[in-house]
Amino acid sequence: MPRGPKGEKRPADAIGNAIMIAKIATGEIEDMTTDDGKSAAAVALGRMGGKVRAETLTPKRRVEIAKKAAKTRWRKKDRADV
Repeated sequence: MPRGPKGEKRPADAIGNAIMIAKIATGEIEDMTTDDGKSAAAVALGRMGGKVRAETLTPKRRVEIAKKAAKTRWRKKDRADV
Protein backbone atom coordinates (compact mmCIF):
# COMPACT_ATOMS: atom_id res chain seq x y z
CA MET A 1 0.00 0.00 0.00
CA PRO A 2 1.39 3.46 -0.88
CA ARG A 3 2.52 5.72 1.92
CA GLY A 4 1.98 9.45 2.32
CA PRO A 5 4.56 12.08 3.29
CA LYS A 6 4.35 11.24 6.98
CA GLY A 7 4.30 7.47 6.47
CA GLU A 8 0.52 7.08 6.66
CA LYS A 9 -1.09 4.48 4.47
CA ARG A 10 -2.79 5.76 1.32
CA PRO A 11 -5.29 3.76 -0.75
CA ALA A 12 -3.93 2.42 -4.03
CA ASP A 13 -7.27 1.67 -5.69
CA ALA A 14 -9.70 4.08 -7.36
CA ILE A 15 -12.50 3.57 -4.83
CA GLY A 16 -10.17 4.13 -1.89
CA ASN A 17 -8.86 7.31 -3.50
CA ALA A 18 -12.40 8.55 -4.13
CA ILE A 19 -13.33 7.98 -0.49
CA MET A 20 -10.20 9.81 0.67
CA ILE A 21 -10.97 12.77 -1.62
CA ALA A 22 -14.51 12.90 -0.24
CA LYS A 23 -13.18 12.92 3.33
CA ILE A 24 -10.78 15.75 2.47
CA ALA A 25 -13.62 17.71 0.85
CA THR A 26 -15.89 17.28 3.87
CA GLY A 27 -13.15 18.10 6.34
CA GLU A 28 -12.97 14.69 8.02
CA ILE A 29 -9.24 14.55 7.27
CA GLU A 30 -6.77 17.30 6.38
CA ASP A 31 -4.96 17.39 3.06
CA MET A 32 -1.19 17.77 3.49
CA THR A 33 -0.36 19.18 0.04
CA THR A 34 0.40 22.66 -1.27
CA ASP A 35 -1.48 24.42 -4.07
CA ASP A 36 0.74 22.87 -6.74
CA GLY A 37 0.14 19.31 -5.44
CA LYS A 38 3.43 18.84 -3.62
CA SER A 39 3.69 17.57 -0.08
CA ALA A 40 3.99 20.46 2.37
CA ALA A 41 6.51 18.49 4.43
CA ALA A 42 8.66 17.77 1.37
CA VAL A 43 8.63 21.43 0.36
CA ALA A 44 9.78 22.47 3.84
CA LEU A 45 12.54 19.88 3.88
CA GLY A 46 13.68 20.93 0.42
CA ARG A 47 14.01 24.55 1.47
CA MET A 48 15.89 23.61 4.61
CA GLY A 49 18.21 21.20 2.80
CA GLY A 50 19.40 23.72 0.22
CA LYS A 51 20.15 26.33 2.85
CA VAL A 52 22.06 23.92 5.06
CA ARG A 53 24.08 22.60 2.10
CA ALA A 54 25.01 26.14 1.02
CA GLU A 55 26.17 26.99 4.52
CA THR A 56 28.31 23.86 4.88
CA LEU A 57 30.07 24.00 1.48
CA THR A 58 33.62 25.27 1.64
CA PRO A 59 34.77 27.87 -0.90
CA LYS A 60 37.08 25.26 -2.46
CA ARG A 61 34.21 22.79 -2.91
CA ARG A 62 31.98 25.52 -4.41
CA VAL A 63 34.70 26.24 -7.00
CA GLU A 64 34.94 22.54 -7.85
CA ILE A 65 31.17 22.31 -8.34
CA ALA A 66 31.12 25.46 -10.49
CA LYS A 67 33.98 24.19 -12.70
CA LYS A 68 32.25 20.85 -13.20
CA ALA A 69 28.96 22.59 -14.08
CA ALA A 70 30.66 24.92 -16.58
CA LYS A 71 32.52 22.03 -18.19
CA THR A 72 29.29 20.05 -18.52
CA ARG A 73 27.38 23.05 -19.85
CA TRP A 74 29.95 23.74 -22.57
CA ARG A 75 30.30 20.07 -23.45
CA LYS A 76 26.56 19.82 -24.11
CA LYS A 77 26.68 22.87 -26.36
CA ASP A 78 29.56 21.40 -28.38
CA ARG A 79 27.63 18.15 -28.89
CA ALA A 80 24.56 20.01 -30.15
CA ASP A 81 26.62 21.68 -32.89
CA VAL A 82 27.85 18.36 -34.25
